[in-house]
Amino acid sequence: MPTNPIYHHTEDKLLMELKWIKYAQENPRGFEPLYNKYYEQILRYIYQRIDDKETAYDIASQVFLKALNNIHKYEYRGVPFASWLYRIAKSELYQSFRDKKARRTVNVDTSNLSEMIDEMEEDTSDDNRKVLIQLIKKLKEEEVQMVELRFFEKRSFKEIGEILDITENNAKVKSHRVINKMKKLFNQIGNEK
Repeated sequence: MPTNPIYHHTEDKLLMELKWIKYAQENPRGFEPLYNKYYEQILRYIYQRIDDKETAYDIASQVFLKALNNIHKYEYRGVPFASWLYRIAKSELYQSFRDKKARRTVNVDTSNLSEMIDEMEEDTSDDNRKVLIQLIKKLKEEEVQMVELRFFEKRSFKEIGEILDITENNAKVKSHRVINKMKKLFNQIGNEK
């Protein structure tokens, strides 16, 4: 599966980002380029999972405040800085769900379903897309994240592992399990028709 250039960096881009990070660790004003680069991406990630725009903005603000306050703890692992921000965002989202400040939702862009359907070895008819959207809504939160990161954002398994705080190999295994689970559910629905 091809990767999405919005989320993936060349070695040169990673090194430039690392310079920004080191500067931000020394001087809080150095955080601005990181904020500017990732704010929209993180906000979009949050907003796709909750039902309230204002809450999404609040959570995004909290993510960047925590990142700024904890930038000295950041350790470079060969993936974009966004991976660390996504882990913070995931934590803040879960906290918001626990505090009942936000309700979990799934916003699916149907144009990105083709690759998932292909991997499930099904045809890409509109009916199958509709069934797949319903199946995604029935997944657990971690499974939905796996689907979004892998198929909608087209992230590498290494990045998925970093975001979800699991190994790259575990990200592969979990991704295949989700696909197999969806395939099984998909076939059950097909047999019911």
